[in-house]
Amino acid sequence: MDFAHQALVDNVPLTKRDMYYKDVPLFKAQGTVDRLVDDLAVTLGLERADLKIRAASKGLICGTGLTIHLLEGEVISINDLEGTLIPTGETIERFELKGDISWVLVVEKEAVFQTLCRFRFASHRSLSGPGLIITGKGYPDVATRQLVKTLSDNLPAHIPIVALVDGDAYGLDILSVYKYGSRSLRHENKKLAAKRIEWLGIWASEIADLEIDLDTLIPITLHDEKKALAVLSRPTDVVPTKWRQVQLTRMLHIRRKAEIEILSSSSSQKSNSLIHYLVHKICHFIEMSA
Repeated sequence: MDFAHQALVDNVPLTKRDMYYKDVPLFKAQGTVDRLVDDLAVTLGLERADLKIRAASKGLICGTGLTIHLLEGEVISINDLEGTLIPTGETIERFELKGDISWVLVVEKEAVFQTLCRFRFASHRSLSGPGLIITGKGYPDVATRQLVKTLSDNLPAHIPIVALVDGDAYGLDILSVYKYGSRSLRHENKKLAAKRIEWLGIWASEIADLEIDLDTLIPITLHDEKKALAVLSRPTDVVPTKWRQVQLTRMLHIRRKAEIEILSSSSSQKSNSLIHYLVHKICHFIEMSA
């Protein structure tokens, strides 16, 4: 509380990472700071931004046509060849779209994001138009969720916002954070949940159609099983029936999980490469949204 008070007095924002390093022996782990800050905000009926405390940015975005104007006057232009760090919402004045954007893809893993940047997938000629690619590098930070929420609220309805996550309980949990919000920040979910985002893949039910040998899939661990059962125990308003039946129940049944990397493995057919898969699925969502 002293750190938050000092940040308010000085009018200088403080990151949770900064707080942790101010007294590492006391906090022992970054997670301790995260929980204390969230509990303080809930207790006071405030948001973290009101306490001048913010999470350090980690999410990345690439693509064409989007410019971010910061309050301090800096202008960030997004390009389709490399990732740009997503700034925190408190520092952003406005977004500016130049030209048409046809789709938005949220990717769970940074490695997959970097691969798509390398291939300049945001401007791929087989798609009907340019798009934006975003990653939160696993479980997304608040800045990434704020950006996806902003796009969800402001882009026209015919522009699909879709997510590529691992076909396991952790992937679905990450998707749920984007779409429905997180339990740790439930008091801020109305400002962070991007209801429009849809699950593009990878689906367990697609494995056969993709001609992927079941034996090449990774066996689930006890941790995977425990996570799946935990996610299945949640209400249907945060874990839709389709997610349960198509993915989690099937994963538990076959005792295998489908990670994104399987799409570009040497054992899969050439036509089922990651790029080919994404082009096909994004085109489908564009058609469905038209």
